[in-house]
Amino acid sequence: MENTNSSIQEIQNFKGKYPKQLWYLFFSEMWERFSFYGMRGMLVIFMVSQLSMNDKVANLQYGATQAFVYAFTFIGGLFADKLLGYRKSLFWGGLLMIIGSIILAIDPQHFFFFGISFTIIGTGFFKPNISTIVGKLYADDDPRRDAGFSLFYAGVNLGALIGGYICIAVANGSLWASLVPAALRWNVAFGFAAVVMLVSLITFTQTQKSLGEIGLSPLAAMQASKRKRLELATYIGSLLIIPIIMTMVSNTDYTDIFMFIIGPASLLYLFYEMRSFSVAENKKLIAALVFIVFSIFFWAFFEQSGGSLSLFAAHNLNNTVLGVSLDPNGVNNAANSFFVIVFAALVGMVWLWLHKRKLEPNTVVKFGLGFLFLAGGFAIFYYTKFFADASGKTSLNLFTFGWFIITFGELCLSPIGMSAMTKLSPAKTQAVIMGMWFLASAYGQYFAGLLGANIADASEHASNLEKLNVYANGYKQLAIYALIAGVVLITIAPLVKKLMQDVK
Repeated sequence: MENTNSSIQEIQNFKGKYPKQLWYLFFSEMWERFSFYGMRGMLVIFMVSQLSMNDKVANLQYGATQAFVYAFTFIGGLFADKLLGYRKSLFWGGLLMIIGSIILAIDPQHFFFFGISFTIIGTGFFKPNISTIVGKLYADDDPRRDAGFSLFYAGVNLGALIGGYICIAVANGSLWASLVPAALRWNVAFGFAAVVMLVSLITFTQTQKSLGEIGLSPLAAMQASKRKRLELATYIGSLLIIPIIMTMVSNTDYTDIFMFIIGPASLLYLFYEMRSFSVAENKKLIAALVFIVFSIFFWAFFEQSGGSLSLFAAHNLNNTVLGVSLDPNGVNNAANSFFVIVFAALVGMVWLWLHKRKLEPNTVVKFGLGFLFLAGGFAIFYYTKFFADASGKTSLNLFTFGWFIITFGELCLSPIGMSAMTKLSPAKTQAVIMGMWFLASAYGQYFAGLLGANIADASEHASNLEKLNVYANGYKQLAIYALIAGVVLITIAPLVKKLMQDVK
């Protein structure tokens, strides 16, 4: 495990545009995201169709599951920083995700929450640390870093595109129906998540020698036997916590309590740390908090994709895009990733073009634009109601166009958010601020579940056409809120820019 073939300097002084290690990490992350998004796209439909939950409960469960996934990235990042190192964290996380997916593939009906709990903890150890390793391939002032992260981001979306479509389409029987017996569709779909996660982990373990000393244990100087004991305690501890996670995820009241405590607690901790910083540093931290708070709202709306939009796609969308027959849920899960892959580079080029002409908007305005695109996409979801037939089925073409618009919102906000966090926080609180950025995603997921549950609640016992109207009107409300948030952000941009000082 601890083999070091080249020094960090040698790795960072690579020739060309990308270090070779980035490609290995690209494929490892691509297969992991196939597993994650494949699983995420199946959750709500599985709970409604196989566990007989009503739409409202399924939305709440979805929000709880995803909130814990993102909350645990904070904890997983902390353990990697202080104890395991990024590589062992990543390996352990991948292993837990494989076990979780295998449990779900064997008997998803009986062991649903047990399998999900393994994947929650596993993702917490895996997700934050692979991105950190990518960052370590570059020297601090290397201008090629952004290009590296853009390529890595494409890997994330390639995995999400393939997994997001294939898993749910197989489970629904709209893909490979002649190959997969109807009774085993869900088992096979969850099985895919296990197989690709195994590929991800093998890719990582077989290529990690090329990382030199990047990501090794931060306790290398400690006596070996003592370090091994601490590592073992972490592994055992993360297994012992699984029954607790299972209880908390399967009963959403516990999730409410958890979310009620962890956010305020992390804020109090940050304020405590802020006492020892200068006024200038604290101003930057307040700017970071503005981004964190607004990102909660963004993800709460965006993440309807795995919740209420999954049910909307299942009940209310026909199955053709530009004349091609496709699974509507597969499209709901995969369209965003497809558009990110196609347009991410173009958006980057537009920013560069504007930058050369001194017209590039600052980070705060970009965040605001993200919300305006989000509002546009949800307005289109609302307009699908005017194209419905008597059975309550409407245009998958128009729905896909809504995702096309929302993708530009994500591209204005997501890639720059993380980079802004690292620039705005002093070195001492970098892990905490990064954790809070992930926690903001957790809150976004949690509120996404609540919003979806409210929409579902309003449409209970309704005909399919009435359901369509309730969902569409819900999306109209979200469009209005997103529009307001975007306008507020653009209005306060000069103030936040002042707080950011020299940070661009």
